[in-house]
Amino acid sequence: MNTQTKEVSSNVDVLKYILSLVLISAGVVAFYQFSDYSQLYRVLGIVAIVVVSLAIMLTTAVGRHSWLFAQEARQEVRKVVWPSRSETMQTTLMVFAMVVIVGFLLWLLDMFLFWAIASLTT
Repeated sequence: MNTQTKEVSSNVDVLKYILSLVLISAGVVAFYQFSDYSQLYRVLGIVAIVVVSLAIMLTTAVGRHSWLFAQEARQEVRKVVWPSRSETMQTTLMVFAMVVIVGFLLWLLDMFLFWAIASLTT
C-alpha cells in the first residue's frame, strides 16, 4: 500500500513540475508577446508567474525538502561567529602582503631560470 501511495504522490509531483514549467514558459512567451505594453507590467507579470510557480513547486516532496534545507541552513548561519571589522582588515592585509611576497619570489625564480637558460643556450 505504501508503494502505491508513493507512486501516486510522485505522479502528482510530476504533474506539478510540468505545470510549473508550463507556467514559466507561458510567462516568458507572454512577456515577449505583449511587447507593446509597459515593461513594468510585463516584469510584474513574470514575477507573479514565478511566485505562483514556486508556490506550486513547494507543494511537492522535493520542494518541501528544499524548504526544510533552507530553513536549517538559515539556522546554521545564525550560529556563525562573524569576524569583527578589525579582524577582517588584518586578515585581508596579511593575505595581500603574502601575495606580494610570493609574487616577488616567483618573479625572482623566473628571472633566475631565464638567466640560467639564456647562459646555457649562448
